[in-house]
Amino acid sequence: MRRTKLETEQTIDNLIKIARYHFTEYGYAKAALEEIVKEANLTRGALYHHFQNKKGLFLAVFETVQKEVGEHVEAEAARGNDSWEQLIRGCRAFLEGAVQSHNQRILLIDGPAVLGWDMFRKMDEKYSMSSLKEQLQLMQEQGLLKPVSIEAMTHCLSGAMNEAVLWIADRLDQEEVIEEAMVVLEHLLEGLKKKNEASYS
Repeated sequence: MRRTKLETEQTIDNLIKIARYHFTEYGYAKAALEEIVKEANLTRGALYHHFQNKKGLFLAVFETVQKEVGEHVEAEAARGNDSWEQLIRGCRAFLEGAVQSHNQRILLIDGPAVLGWDMFRKMDEKYSMSSLKEQLQLMQEQGLLKPVSIEAMTHCLSGAMNEAVLWIADRLDQEEVIEEAMVVLEHLLEGLKKKNEASYS
């Protein structure tokens, strides 16, 4: 019987949900496709039809996690009263979201190893850097930031936060370390702030 588009989408969503649990719990290397398809009540053939292979399934899971973190960042940023507070809130939300226990292994450990550095960076640029770049561009247009390269600014800040996430994830006192990282990030961002010319008179 021919499946409807909605049924197919539900099947894919369910498969990604189950696969996410297995990749989180056991890691990519130890996650067994046999167990994933069994739990999803599918055949390996059906899985291969939708995702081609285990790596393709992992990529779908990875993108799901990236989207969730991105949505969390945007939601938290939107709570800011002005562009500057939105940027700070967004940075904090990224650190907090990426180091969540259910995201760590997929985003920080298996992501780069399984997908390869080039694909990992493309995904990071698509789901994390793009919103950061938009915010920085807006702030520069509002006269809040120095007239330096937005592209360079985005990559430098994104790189700093990605490295901070790796550091935070390895610590037991994560809340305290996030605070330490945010203090440093705010100092870095202050250096990009355009000073009011009136203050020099």
